[in-house]
Amino acid sequence: MDQTLHPRIYVERTLAIIKPDVFCMAEEIEDVILKSGFTILQKRRLQLSPEQCSDFYADQYGKLFFPSLTAFMSSGPIVALTLTCDNAIAHWKSIMGPANITKARETQPECLRAKYGTSDLKNALHGSNSFHTAVKEIKFMFPNSVIEPFPSRGATEEYLSRYG
Repeated sequence: MDQTLHPRIYVERTLAIIKPDVFCMAEEIEDVILKSGFTILQKRRLQLSPEQCSDFYADQYGKLFFPSLTAFMSSGPIVALTLTCDNAIAHWKSIMGPANITKARETQPECLRAKYGTSDLKNALHGSNSFHTAVKEIKFMFPNSVIEPFPSRGATEEYLSRYG
């Protein structure tokens, strides 16, 4: 198959979290997510305990902001979302914008963090930073998830033409 005529579409999943500081604007943010081409596969509203936050952000343990991060993330309800689309991790990162609010406002004033974030800690949103992290984070927020990569359109069509 000629890859130039049928480029491989890489559909993946990522975790998005609408943090406590913007929980009240979750519907508005979800509308932006959907209009940006994502499908929301799973959605859960919950409040994490400080211990759960410590487990979720274990890779940040030992950093100066860790106690503030876990206190903030357990201070109110959040919305956890499993998003999917072509290159979901990179796409969600670009829509969120930089974690540093000042940088977000200067370099990407239309990004979600520039619009909704109030500080580097209260930057409104979380997103997985790699495929491996996405798998781990989705399983954390949605323990019954089965995460398998979607086959490409070509592979699906080939399978269906052979066995369908």
